Amino acid sequence: MELSPKISRRNFYSLLWHAGFLSLSKPFMDVDTVVPSMLVDAGGTAVQVGVLTAIMVGGANFTQLIFAPFISNFHYKKKFLLIGINSRIFSLLGMGLMLLYSSFLSHSLIIWFIFLLISVFSFSGAFANVSYTDILGKSVLTESRKPFFSMRQVINGIILFGSALAAKYILGLTGYPDNYGYMFIIAFIALFIASLGFWNIDEVIPSKLPVKTAKHFFTLIKEEWKQNPRLKYFLGFINTMGISISLLPFIILFGKEMYQTGAGSTGWFLLIKIGGSVLTGFLLFFLAGKYKYRYLLLGSALLSLASPLFLLLPFQIPSLIVVFFFGGIIYTAYTVSMNGVLLEISGTTNRSLYTGIAGAGNILPALFPLVGGWIIKHLGFEIFFGLFMIVVFSSLFFIYKMKCKK
Repeated sequence: MELSPKISRRNFYSLLWHAGFLSLSKPFMDVDTVVPSMLVDAGGTAVQVGVLTAIMVGGANFTQLIFAPFISNFHYKKKFLLIGINSRIFSLLGMGLMLLYSSFLSHSLIIWFIFLLISVFSFSGAFANVSYTDILGKSVLTESRKPFFSMRQVINGIILFGSALAAKYILGLTGYPDNYGYMFIIAFIALFIASLGFWNIDEVIPSKLPVKTAKHFFTLIKEEWKQNPRLKYFLGFINTMGISISLLPFIILFGKEMYQTGAGSTGWFLLIKIGGSVLTGFLLFFLAGKYKYRYLLLGSALLSLASPLFLLLPFQIPSLIVVFFFGGIIYTAYTVSMNGVLLEISGTTNRSLYTGIAGAGNILPALFPLVGGWIIKHLGFEIFFGLFMIVVFSSLFFIYKMKCKK
């Protein structure tokens, strides 16, 4: 069946429905502020923060390399999208109930449950993302993609800011663990409503890329590597710039250790981060059709390099606020540009394959938080920030070589 303007429009608004309610849920389960703050309040160490960040950021995305060969063998991907989103929904419910009834659990068991449920949440998200990228690429007309990305950012911005205010209020309403329990229950409800948008998608175009064995999958990757020179630079960029979105959990740890920040400060950091994200989303919406992904990538890299430098300023909490504001800008710019670049360098039949290949680009983002936690514990934050800046600086080379045209 052909993708008609009517079906494209239906899918367009179904995907926006999901994006809107997803943005409503995000502040209540924010992986940069809420989750690491919850772990630290539960007694988590720097190494444990590093491990959890590795799972949430790089580790989960790396598993796309495993999921993609399996999903690529099917003409239609909607059922896998629903499996992934529903797994995330129930992990949020489990987290909320566990925290609300944590008085019946031992300290070590709480830590184990946090790791287990966050792992399910993160890995199921990676599983769903392989199908989501494929469906987005073939279920919305090409000329509607940039308007979709831009409109999604505007909707995200409007809803995110109000949701962040509510999350900040709830974080300060009660103490640990009830405040975090309420946060995850609200996130569960919002994500459940968001999933209804996926149920309404009409997937009409088949997109099967047969992958017989793991060896066959890596053969396909090798062929794409030879035929598409931009692919290796794309992977190089993800492996270097990708660590930028794993910085903020360590800034939460830095604030708690250096300035004894609490849940109230975490609420402010969350609000500031989302403020930066909202502002960036609106700017990209109004500049839709005028900006190029290349300059978006370059700008986010330069802001990432500048972020640790602000911690050297003798302003304590204000310097942290600047870093979280930059973090919101970086996250939005990185997300919008990477989605666009992935669609630009891939085709309809191999999009699931490319999503899986992109997972291989998360080797360093998966390892860096693990190494970072060890470095902070044994060598201090200064060495950690220095290594972070060196890796991000190397991403400038890959930005130049990718030569994004759109």
